Amino acid sequence: MTLSSSPVRIGVIGLGQWGPNHVRNFGLVEGCKITRIGDSDEARLALARKQFPGIETTRDPRMITDSNDIDAVVVATPVQSHYPLVRQALEAGKDVLCEKPLALNSAESEALCALARKKQRMLMVGHVFLYNPGTLHLKEAIDRGEFGRIYYMDAVRTNLGPVRSDVGVVYDLASHDISIFNFLLGTRPLSVSAVGGAFLQQGIEDIGFLTLAYPGGTICHVHTSWLNPRKVRQLTVVGDLKMAVWDDMNNLEPVRYYDKGVVADRYSSFGEFHMILRDGAITIPKLKLFEPLLRQDQEFVDCVRSRRAPGASGEFGSEIVRVLEAAGESLREDGRAVQIRRA
Repeated sequence: MTLSSSPVRIGVIGLGQWGPNHVRNFGLVEGCKITRIGDSDEARLALARKQFPGIETTRDPRMITDSNDIDAVVVATPVQSHYPLVRQALEAGKDVLCEKPLALNSAESEALCALARKKQRMLMVGHVFLYNPGTLHLKEAIDRGEFGRIYYMDAVRTNLGPVRSDVGVVYDLASHDISIFNFLLGTRPLSVSAVGGAFLQQGIEDIGFLTLAYPGGTICHVHTSWLNPRKVRQLTVVGDLKMAVWDDMNNLEPVRYYDKGVVADRYSSFGEFHMILRDGAITIPKLKLFEPLLRQDQEFVDCVRSRRAPGASGEFGSEIVRVLEAAGESLREDGRAVQIRRA
């Protein structure tokens, strides 16, 4: 089959929270078609047959990973199954889009990246916030130098549930904000310290606080929780020239820029100085909103057809796993700062 002239035939494994959204979105993307969808739960398959009539279903993942009538595979299953399913698909010569995080540990994620390179296949990770209009707007402003030097970023991602039993809140939620930090700053953290609490399930944290040290002295902080009365999705960016707050729950005015800052005013020959607060205008840009998952899935198809690397590549996703792995080590050691290993 020539991908330049034929639709990319896609199989989706996992019909829990995200899988059906992928099926729906790929149905809107030109140049592809959903060939087969799969899940181990027959009840989910029965519901999928009602939602997506005409699409073949299966309980056997190899009917998707190994099938000759499928070109690309979407893995939207719990994280423990990511490594074996992605490996099966890559070994069978499929391009793969895997939900975040790519794997449970860095050894698995790096092995998947190496296999993708060996097989010359596309490996993309579902870090969907790289395709969010708020993230993209902030990235453009940072790259233009509007913020000046970035002092710090502070992210809050809380809600009352949903509580998971396969991974803790750091793997579940902080992975989003780490990906946003790395994307906005164009670099990766040097170290991370993390503290948290496991109140609902032994050994699985349901609150987590992470502090990440980036090159140039930038500090990023994440507050994650499944035990909070309010659903909050907010990021504050503070630079020496400008500040911003992005509220992803606000569809009308998601981003606000603040022309505020602090400057040192030297006023005597003895070198004495005091701090002057600069309090300027608040700017609310008009963002063109779109569905990030649809934009992400569109890029996956475009990358499969053009053979270019996606922004949320396997290597990008593997960097996030290394940070999560170091954060887990810090959690177990009561917040000790842990250096993040390089690939």
